[in-house]
Amino acid sequence: MKELLGSPLFGIIVSIAAYEIGLFINKKTGFAVFNPLLLSIVIIIVFLSCFHIKLDDYNNGGSIISIFLGPATVILAVPLYSKLDILKNNLKEIITGIIVGSLTSISSVLILSRLFGLNKSMMLSLIPKSITTPVGMELSKEIGGIPSITVAAIIITGIIGAIIGPTVCKIFRIKDKVAVGIAIGTSSHAIGTTKAMELGETEGAMSGLAIGISAIITVIITTVLVRFI
Repeated sequence: MKELLGSPLFGIIVSIAAYEIGLFINKKTGFAVFNPLLLSIVIIIVFLSCFHIKLDDYNNGGSIISIFLGPATVILAVPLYSKLDILKNNLKEIITGIIVGSLTSISSVLILSRLFGLNKSMMLSLIPKSITTPVGMELSKEIGGIPSITVAAIIITGIIGAIIGPTVCKIFRIKDKVAVGIAIGTSSHAIGTTKAMELGETEGAMSGLAIGISAIITVIITTVLVRFI
């Protein structure tokens, strides 16, 4: 048993199995709240707790999966390539929308952190909540945040965005495919983009574009802003 727990394959197999179970439940129920990623996280936590398995044992393999976060994010540029004409025709509007979305994300964290009395470390950890995980973790380290909290915030933000993003767009009667994609990608990064891809190829491509640009904008703004906090 110890040999099994010490093997990287243990964490990898558990992660894949948990996600497959989450995917199965999501497809069977059809409820957006049963997001496969959210379910897999819950399943893994319950599994490790019930069998008293140390987190370090799981991370021997589980951490290997995180290596693929970067390449998985980059591959989102593939759908964008087929929609370059849309990007060229709406470049000014797209860039403006992403900048406004990034500023709104950062501002909301600063305002709510002050309102609820969060300390500086916690506030800095939450600032990168709307950008992709690899960039968010590095930014959190750079500005003095807590990367583990940042990762949790990023995952929660992405799941919430994937669940309520399309509904919010419907409520505010946002029907333009480019606008929908930019809104979802800027606010809920890669997890939201998976939902945008379900809505359509254009929405997915624009959401994928928003991930990269919003990350760059957030890093620039945050690096400057942190000097005054």
